[in-house]
Amino acid sequence: MSLHDTVPGSELDAAVAFKTLTVTRDAANERVARITFNRPERLNAITFDTPGEIRAAVELANDDDDIHVIVLQGAGAAFCAGYDIGLFGEAAGEHPCKQEREPWDPMADYRAMRRYTDDFMALWRSPKPTIARVHRYAIAGGSDIALCCDQVVMEEDARIGYMPTRVWGCPTTAHWTYRLGPERAKRLLLTGDLIDGRTACEWGLVSEAVPAADLDAAVDALAARMASVPIGMLQMQKMIVNEAVERMGLLASQTLATVFDGITRHNPEGLWFRRHAQAHGFKEAVAWRDSGRPIPEGDEARALIAELDRLIAKKD
Repeated sequence: MSLHDTVPGSELDAAVAFKTLTVTRDAANERVARITFNRPERLNAITFDTPGEIRAAVELANDDDDIHVIVLQGAGAAFCAGYDIGLFGEAAGEHPCKQEREPWDPMADYRAMRRYTDDFMALWRSPKPTIARVHRYAIAGGSDIALCCDQVVMEEDARIGYMPTRVWGCPTTAHWTYRLGPERAKRLLLTGDLIDGRTACEWGLVSEAVPAADLDAAVDALAARMASVPIGMLQMQKMIVNEAVERMGLLASQTLATVFDGITRHNPEGLWFRRHAQAHGFKEAVAWRDSGRPIPEGDEARALIAELDRLIAKKD
């Protein structure tokens, strides 16, 4: 299917049953496709459908020979606020991905999470350039997605970071070191801190940071500049850079990070965090995680898990 099957700027044909995003041809520049996260009521939080829909949307844009550049953006108040806490954190009983089975099967976990990683990486593999337009938040899984794009343009006051590195998560696309270098990558991953667009640009994590009022103009100008280049030239130059980064070890880092992500959800600290979210709500669990208050470890975490299991059982 071609994006020419739709009126410029409109949604795709209804046969493309996207639940969490839309794909449109830019109304002002028919060489630009826009993939828009479309769950504004949840700050475009990631659901089970989102990763595969990203892959499908990228493939659809790549199949249209008239499209030269893909812009990824979010509807409403934010780009993407990470995985949906209601689905992945507070849900009662077993984790929705069936990743808390006893005994835990790390390879089953890896297969599930690797699929998500590879879906996000469709933006990296896309032969056509991808640009992330980031406003307000690209946090946790939302930062994983943004950093798969070739260029990230942020509002100066927007925030980016991966807070779950404090507990219950590891950024599986593993782009941080390759963009920042080891010391600054460690600065963010060992703290779970967020940085604003100005700092992200200064550190080299993103290519540009602009005032909120200028974000659309900056993204449009960059997309138009790239879109004027022949598709073959764009593809060759992107392949050269991607090849260099992959030879540095990106894909191996992703494998390790995806395995570690599963471990963070099944070690005592991760299970404590999940049970705390189930018992007291994810917002309270996140407030503890991000406050700097020590996170329970080892035997302390195990004892708290037992208490929380009893509390959850009473609620049920």
